[in-house]
Parts: sequence; C-alpha cells; structure tokens
Amino acid sequence: MSFSFDEKPLFQSPLNACDSHFHVFGPAEQYPYGTDLRYAPPHAPLREYLQLANHLGLTRFVFVQPSAYARDNQCMLDAMREVGVQQCRGIVDVHEDTDLQDLKALDALGVRGVRINVSPIHPYEDGLAAKLQKRVLTLHEKCQDLKWHLDFLLPGWLTHELMPMLKSLKIPFSMAHLGMNLAKDGVDAPGFKALLDLVNTGNRNAYVKFTGIYRMSKVDGYTDADPLAKALIAQSADRIIWGSDYPHLSFAEHSSVVLFNLLDRWCDNDDQKQLILSANPERLFGF
Repeated sequence: MSFSFDEKPLFQSPLNACDSHFHVFGPAEQYPYGTDLRYAPPHAPLREYLQLANHLGLTRFVFVQPSAYARDNQCMLDAMREVGVQQCRGIVDVHEDTDLQDLKALDALGVRGVRINVSPIHPYEDGLAAKLQKRVLTLHEKCQDLKWHLDFLLPGWLTHELMPMLKSLKIPFSMAHLGMNLAKDGVDAPGFKALLDLVNTGNRNAYVKFTGIYRMSKVDGYTDADPLAKALIAQSADRIIWGSDYPHLSFAEHSSVVLFNLLDRWCDNDDQKQLILSANPERLFGF
C-alpha cells in the first residue's frame, strides 16, 4: 500500500475531487502481462486503491492503462465496471486500426481517451517520431468523432520532435508527469518553456498532469519541483489536473498522501485546488 492511515491530508478535498491518473493490477493468472515489461508489476488491487481515495476525499477516478498490460485493457475495464460509470473514466491503449464500433463500446463503459505511451527513458531513435505521428493522427481522427482526448507519456527528445504536431491537434490532450521535465533543469530550460507555450497555444487543448513528481525530482520533499509547479499554476491553473500515479510502479517507496499534500504548497488558494482537483478533470473527462 502506497500510504499510511497515520499520514493526514493537509486540506479538505473540494466537492467531486478527482484522481486523474492511477493504475490497478490484478492476479497474473487472470490478467497476463505483456512481453515488454518496464518494471515488475506490483500487487495493486482496486480495493486498496479505493482505501487511498477515501482517505484523501477523492470521489472521481480516472483509470490509466499501465504499460505492463500492453494493449490488453481487461484488468482496467473490469475495475471500471466495478466502480461504475458515474464515478470513473478510463484511458485505454489500443491499436490505431481498432474499429470505431469497438471504441464506442468502450465509451459506454466510461473510456474517454487513448494513451500514447513511449518509455520516458527511451533513447533517441531515428524515425520514431514519424512513426508515432502516423499513429497519433489516426487516433486523433477517431477520438475527435468520440469526443475523446489523447494522453501522452513521452521522453523529452520525442516531445520536442513532435511539438509542431502537438500544437496542431484539434482535440484535448494531456502530458503526463509535467511533460517529463526534470526539476533540476529549472523553469528556464527549453523543454519547460516549450511546455508553457504549448498549454497556451491556440484553443488551449493541452493539459498538464501533476503526476509522478518523484520521476522529475530527486531531492527530499521534491522542493526543486516547486518552481515548475508554481509557474504552471500561475499561468495555466485551468489546464492542470492531479493524479496519484498509484501504485507508483517501480517507485513504490513514495507516499500518495505526501504527493497529494504538495498541492497545499503549490497552490495560493482554494480556488486553484478546486480547478486542479475538480473543475478541470470534470471538463476534460466529461463527468
């Protein structure tokens, strides 16, 4: 379990507070893993996650397909059925050739987006950006029909190469884990400046996820991430969503409560917390 009941939230969650990014894992004999594992899949059943959510006062949930299951979304979909469409949404990983009728069936369960998932530590690969762009644009068209969005997890170099395409997208999309900008590089780093620009381009379709802060920060209390988070909130509080990233996968030593409490340090007021935890996910996921 990625928290202790002795750890207390520093503030009360607003009405309809949402965890916009977490994963669940079922028994391996029931839900087999894919072949390209980035981490040892943990024991992370829905019942334990819901204990965390209740402890934090979260009442809406967005399941995100983890890479360990590749494009077999069954574990996540079964958990979504258990929670019910009134309280949850889902982000699936599907092949770009998936039939629109099959996607509509997922929509009925509460799915509202497709994940574009490339390992953040993937080394430079010539031609990968062009290959991925074809997948993105194909899924973009289908998501546009369904009023879904795209959810990106990419290494920094790939985000840079895809930036012109990202700015041209006509549907909402989200960038996981602060767009994978390292805290030590600061707010003046080209990648972070590009993220700030992306969030305010055109119709402002881009959303940034405050998730996995431990991926970008390696100091006690994640204090070096403060300038990045505060800069995003100051400029674009209406385009930020928060997620626990439960169960933290290969980063399981981190506390979900501590990560939640960072919002108390980063936000200047309750209105900003209400946007990040409630209003923004309601808009993006269609609650």
